[in-house]
Amino acid sequence: MKEDVFYGKGMAHVKKDYPDIFEAVVTLNEAAYTGKVLDYRIQKLIALGITAAASDDRAMKKQMMSAMREFDISRDEIVDVLRVVLLTSGNPPFTKAMKILYDITE
Repeated sequence: MKEDVFYGKGMAHVKKDYPDIFEAVVTLNEAAYTGKVLDYRIQKLIALGITAAASDDRAMKKQMMSAMREFDISRDEIVDVLRVVLLTSGNPPFTKAMKILYDITE
């Protein structure tokens, strides 16, 4: 888990009131992002593609920003991921993701 920021706003309440559930989410996150075969940078790009394919605006923006901040991932690298989103998920998620990318990089 990088920087302990991997969840939506609602998880703040869970962390406070239901620490057992929060710890389970933390453990799951740590199990997913192991870097055993694919390093965390590649896993971050995969996560970015999944959030883009799902058309999740908020998650896309967070994934893009953290990818650029944590790994110095370039706009062109993100566009390569979004090319796959275009192929597999279609034009609406692709264009939404491109808008978000340009909003945060210009």
